[in-house]
Amino acid sequence: MARRLTAAALSLLSLLALASCTGKDAPEQPQGAADPPRIVVASGRDVTGKNGIRQQLIDAWNAREGEHGYRARLVELPGSADQQRSQLLGALQSGGAEYDVVNLDVTWIPEFAAAGLIRPLTGAAVKSPDDIIEAVDRTSFWDGERYAVPFNSDVGLLYYRKDHLREAGASQAELGRGVTWADLRELIDAVNDDPTKPENYQEGWTTQLAAYEGRTVNAIEAFASAVPDFALTDEDGRYTADEAQLTAGVTELRERTASPYMLDESSGSREAESLSAFAEGRTTFLRHWPYVYPALYETYKEELGVTRLPGKAVLGGQNLAVTSNTSEQRAAKAAELIAFLTDPDSERCLLRAGFAATRTSAYRNPGGTPECRHASAYSGGASASPTGESAEVKAPDGLADGVSYSRDVLLPSLSEAVQRPRTPLYGAVTQTLITELGALYGRHRPPGDAQVAKNLDEALSEVLPG
Repeated sequence: MARRLTAAALSLLSLLALASCTGKDAPEQPQGAADPPRIVVASGRDVTGKNGIRQQLIDAWNAREGEHGYRARLVELPGSADQQRSQLLGALQSGGAEYDVVNLDVTWIPEFAAAGLIRPLTGAAVKSPDDIIEAVDRTSFWDGERYAVPFNSDVGLLYYRKDHLREAGASQAELGRGVTWADLRELIDAVNDDPTKPENYQEGWTTQLAAYEGRTVNAIEAFASAVPDFALTDEDGRYTADEAQLTAGVTELRERTASPYMLDESSGSREAESLSAFAEGRTTFLRHWPYVYPALYETYKEELGVTRLPGKAVLGGQNLAVTSNTSEQRAAKAAELIAFLTDPDSERCLLRAGFAATRTSAYRNPGGTPECRHASAYSGGASASPTGESAEVKAPDGLADGVSYSRDVLLPSLSEAVQRPRTPLYGAVTQTLITELGALYGRHRPPGDAQVAKNLDEALSEVLPG
């Protein structure tokens, strides 16, 4: 029988999931005459919770005020990622917000750079650039110039319930990096055919397919898996795909998300809903981000499995950039702050807290605890919970058969991840994908794959140059 999820654990999972898309206003603090000058950092909500790792790193910078003469303040923006983007665009275009540093989603860099809202960065803003994972660092550039430095990365992973597979007599209960979508369908069939299904079980897997960015992410993962070297745009943001490629991608996406394999409600699920469905035992598999690993392990311990997503996985994450509105003097200090927040020690702290670190060096000691000197709450076996309380880190790095979560799952997933379209018009592109692919998940019988692809090709051709 499936282990029941405690109310406290479910609350923890829900808070963690919601933290990726919600936030609260930070009150403005007047700068007194005797106060040191401030560097204001605007960011979305920290998924590691109140007084989480980002604030801890800001505090570590402030503790060195005597060295640089500045203090930093973190402002968390409310709302979803799309709402945060709109807020930042409006604030920076009007010049009404005193933001010196902005923490931007990797897909926003071309748009903010092309609009002149962030400035090119010199080498002072990044320490040891060769240490940054190459695929991750590419998200920092536009038009041949560096505009940002990777802060925390993200990539899709596959979580699964070992007890579901074992009790169903499935061919395997420990999944390695070679697992395919065909393997998943076979394993789901085994669970579906088990006459004594787990309590609460409904369908094989769940993901995020509601009409928001999650649908775009799942689509790009399917398209890139179906078409070698798939890209919607070239390095200059021009449209490069064609109907045949899109048809193959739509077919792959439809096959992945068809009944009886996918939970029906997934077509309307975001991070929180898909996480809850998995946590309640209603599915055996879940596509989600790295930050949920510690909380899921807290609930299911060794019955939880995690591995690389079959096929291609999409790269996510946030990068730090300096705004064009800030003065030259403050920009120089802002670059120093970015260098501190993204240095090797900070990245080890981010990895320890549950984020995907952007530097290869953070993954060099699998099986052990990455050293974290900057953030005291994360230095001695503790991490921040969404309530702001400390909790012992229990999610292990060592998995079955000597596999390391950080070295063998997370690092290669990041290194081989694919990017979403690189274009200043990304907002229009993702809205087009969300809208046109919605035909697959409507109440009426969807049109054929070729027709969906044709409609998508025509819509993208109107949105993008080329």
